Amino acid sequence: MIRLSFLFTAILFLTSNFDNQNIIEKNIDLVKSNTWFIAGPVNENQEIINSARLKMGIVKVTAKDNPVGAIELNVTITPSETNDAIPKSLSKNSGFVTITYKATQIIKLQAREGNKEGTGCVHGGSHPRVDLPASPNKFTTLKIPWKNFKQDGLTDGKLLNINNLCKFNFVNYNPVSGATLEIKSVVIKN
Repeated sequence: MIRLSFLFTAILFLTSNFDNQNIIEKNIDLVKSNTWFIAGPVNENQEIINSARLKMGIVKVTAKDNPVGAIELNVTITPSETNDAIPKSLSKNSGFVTITYKATQIIKLQAREGNKEGTGCVHGGSHPRVDLPASPNKFTTLKIPWKNFKQDGLTDGKLLNINNLCKFNFVNYNPVSGATLEIKSVVIKN
């Protein structure tokens, strides 16, 4: 009887442990888990951004003086050491992404889909996107449903395919000198 009780307790413990692990894997925080990439007129380079991300748990970029061109900060959904990755298929229960950020200007958040071959991201063209309003004085948390991501940000634009999600681009198309973007978390409910 004692052995049966012990066996039942061990099975219960192991089962609950696996369930907790699955819950953790269902919510992915891209600030904690993935390498970030930068393009455009900023003071920081990729090494500085990712070093600060690992030490302080925050991704931050600052526009150079008199910036020319857009700033594009991006992260792949599937961990990758390059600016391209295999697309991820999110579960049907994934309804949104939650982002905690602070920005001195409006940021366009593009969600890039994978290519037809399923080997990488689609490059060029336009992408389903949403606007992140400026929040210069404090961190803001937005819960953004996947249905809000529409082609070119248009109300009747094509919806994002969450079964082929490749990466997020945080874009400032018209940066001013010293404009900042700080990101504390990008959590995908998977």
